[in-house]
Amino acid sequence: MSNTNKVSPHYLGHRKRLRERFQKAGSKGLQDYELLELLLTYALPRKDVKPIAKELIKRFGTFGGVFDATIEELEDIAGVGVTSAVLIKLVKEILCLYLEERMRKKDIIASPQLAVDFARVRLSGLCNEVFMVIYLNTKNEVIDHEVIHEGTVDKAIIYPRRIIESALNYHAAGLLLVHNHPSGHPEASDDDKKITHTLLEIASAMDIKIVDHIIVGKNGYFSFAEKGLLS
Repeated sequence: MSNTNKVSPHYLGHRKRLRERFQKAGSKGLQDYELLELLLTYALPRKDVKPIAKELIKRFGTFGGVFDATIEELEDIAGVGVTSAVLIKLVKEILCLYLEERMRKKDIIASPQLAVDFARVRLSGLCNEVFMVIYLNTKNEVIDHEVIHEGTVDKAIIYPRRIIESALNYHAAGLLLVHNHPSGHPEASDDDKKITHTLLEIASAMDIKIVDHIIVGKNGYFSFAEKGLLS
């Protein structure tokens, strides 16, 4: 006679406890790897995902580093697979949309952290330097945003004329400039300062205000407005 009393996998009870802890205390109730573990249970319902979650954080260094990784890099981890990789990247894209929505219809000068949060999530994990412009109306509210230039690992060539032409097409009264430093260090270089002052002069001649230039990296951000470098 066959034994019909099947033993449930050990990780099922663990998953239940993770969900209950999250329901009670949110993210504060779980460690980083446990949050990632809980997320992976929705892509891998019949597998112990704790070792995978720990390996992801070990490979990419931090919780945020996992979400900054490419789908190909994620799939390179044993046990992840395309479904889990897509789920992880989907979470980041949803967060970007959430932060973009929070930023819209808000006075960016009065609430600069909204732009910083959006910029850091949108650009900080990219391998190459990217220059983005956020277009503002007369109330300093976001009209739209656009990646103007994509460069190499340490440089993005900026064409001021193109930025001003795009601003005029959007009927923008103001611009918030954003770019990333893939190295992780957001401090402004001499080239960053030169292009900012060039853009300030050209935009001013067109009666367009540059409200800030934000540089983002994994180690934080640099704001020209906060440092008093927009005069």
